Amino acid sequence: MKALTIWQPWASLIMIGAKPHEFRGHAAPSFVRNQRIVIHAGAIAVRPAEIEDLLRRIEAEAAGTAAEGERTCLDLGKARELLLKVRASFKYRLLPLGHALGTAVLGEPMLACDLFRMNVSDSDRGAFNWAWPLTDIKPFEPPVPLKGAQGFFDVNLSEAAA
Repeated sequence: MKALTIWQPWASLIMIGAKPHEFRGHAAPSFVRNQRIVIHAGAIAVRPAEIEDLLRRIEAEAAGTAAEGERTCLDLGKARELLLKVRASFKYRLLPLGHALGTAVLGEPMLACDLFRMNVSDSDRGAFNWAWPLTDIKPFEPPVPLKGAQGFFDVNLSEAAA
């Protein structure tokens, strides 16, 4: 099965259904389209400033005061709940790092501007043109320790769990 490393908090937001699209600068490769993939949480620690920025943007979006480029395309209620927990327990590393969190079906990529009819940005890491839909989310309980890699990589979860 193919896996994709996604930084936290984005990987966990996908797994709770708060982030229905992964945004990238290119369309998903054809070999993973309409396939179940593993969502892997990268090993890079969550940045406190990113959590604060996301919470600020969620509040502005919920209040209807977000500028066009500030919209997140997140399920605001689900995302806010998780991010508030992360902020409250930051030193305890609430979000798993370096773990396979579950699986999702990666659908057909779409141009983000066609999908949303607006500029979107779900992080401060730059503009991303493509939205990769993620559906049929199946979390692992508990998450499985797993070393990640750049891009799509092969994973045998039965070996990783051993």
